[in-house]
Amino acid sequence: MTPILELRGITKQFPGVLANDHIDLTLEAGEIHALLGENGAGKTTLMNILYGLYLPDEGEIVVRGKRIVTRSPNDAIAAGIGMVHQHFMLIPVFTVTENVMLGQESMRAGVFLDREAAARRVREISDLYKLEVDPHAYVKDLPVGVQQRVEIIKLLYRQADILILDEPTAVLTPQEADEMFKILRSLVEQGKSIIFITHKLREVLEIADRITVIRRGKVIGTTTVAEADQNTLAEMMVGREVQLSLDKGPAKPGDTVLEVTNLMVLDERKQLAVDGVSFQVRAGEVLGVAGVQGNGQTELVEALTGMRKPLSGSIRLLGQEISQATPRKITEMGVAHVPEDRQQDGLVLSFPISDNLVLNTYYQEPYARGAVLQEKPILENAQRLIKEFDIRTPSALTNAGSLSGGNQQKVIVAREFSRPIKLLVASQPTRGLDVGSVEYIHRRILEKRDSGCAVVLVSSELDEIMELSDRIVVMYRGQIVGEVPAEKATKEGIGLLMAGMHANLA
Repeated sequence: MTPILELRGITKQFPGVLANDHIDLTLEAGEIHALLGENGAGKTTLMNILYGLYLPDEGEIVVRGKRIVTRSPNDAIAAGIGMVHQHFMLIPVFTVTENVMLGQESMRAGVFLDREAAARRVREISDLYKLEVDPHAYVKDLPVGVQQRVEIIKLLYRQADILILDEPTAVLTPQEADEMFKILRSLVEQGKSIIFITHKLREVLEIADRITVIRRGKVIGTTTVAEADQNTLAEMMVGREVQLSLDKGPAKPGDTVLEVTNLMVLDERKQLAVDGVSFQVRAGEVLGVAGVQGNGQTELVEALTGMRKPLSGSIRLLGQEISQATPRKITEMGVAHVPEDRQQDGLVLSFPISDNLVLNTYYQEPYARGAVLQEKPILENAQRLIKEFDIRTPSALTNAGSLSGGNQQKVIVAREFSRPIKLLVASQPTRGLDVGSVEYIHRRILEKRDSGCAVVLVSSELDEIMELSDRIVVMYRGQIVGEVPAEKATKEGIGLLMAGMHANLA
């Protein structure tokens, strides 16, 4: 039987990077084919070629046995190919119907927009595929999981039967992810074919029919769920054996290091983002802060690290008030910060690795003598940390911007962990990293805990929260809506709280 889609010998080169190296991939009619690989392995580039955002240097695309050329997304849509991007392409102030029909407007009498005809079609699609979306709802009022369904309806409205989903569960609660999987199965039952891009091994094994692993722009192999497990997939992705679950001993909490009381913080729009939050963290424990991204976690971390001044409330570090302290003062008091956006807030990409490794200590001896930087100690420090933290780079003088995401994160971890610290604030510490880098960062965080450091771990990855935390709090709309010891937590209970619903956590 002819595959519905074939990619043959797809090759794409950017300056200094061979992103796709003669990649072959087939998608059978009515299957979910997972595309798995490290960050930077070439998955998204390959899908952008299929969707017409890039032209390949070599190779061809064959749909239903016929060779096609996709020079734009319109070409892809005309061939029945649609893509749901990781970052949604919706207009919040438009209704569902208006978003869906945008660019393919239904007209009445050749002059007027026929919103009702479009709304009827949206309703038909929603009912047929069990999407449960109100055509007249405004997108800004919809939960993230429902917004994602609107993106799928947009493709079905345009009669796509090959659907590409790029990291579709990245912003979903566990319950929303389960609902998404039901929708994907419904789509397949109705004759659609799906390419599912993800880095979450458990999801691949739950949803996929076949799995193709890409490493450094090449296909390493294609397998089935029956033949694979998490360990073999991780090894295919990274090229070596990966320890997926860490041996975390029990916490030995000591004195209170951080005490937050009734904290109120405004966001960039002067809206209340952190609303009366209170918690404590003790030496030698990890407090996990769970929640869907955008519920006040970013502003909380910025307040804890001096990057944003609170509206009111108290932040005490070892008994000393720091809510109005500068980032430098907080750093000097023994606080380490792994920011959620490593490129914007964690590194100066145009600086060499050696300088990035002293960004918070460059003015201190031995790195400075008065106002004069001392190049030799700075270089020696970099060479020591590159070896100790396994930073893969040709030289300490290589610019940080030329490193992979995982190695950029290692630079930040090396800088923050290599000095005496009492509190570690780690926000989305493994976002966008491959399983090998995740394993490494997790191990380093637990080492800090076991050395007596207090840790605040903020992550939208529930698996990460569950694995590393000793206690878990859940943030929803700026408030802490639940707390539970990690050993009593369930994914279902925390997932319900992340969605704003009351739940029995244990």
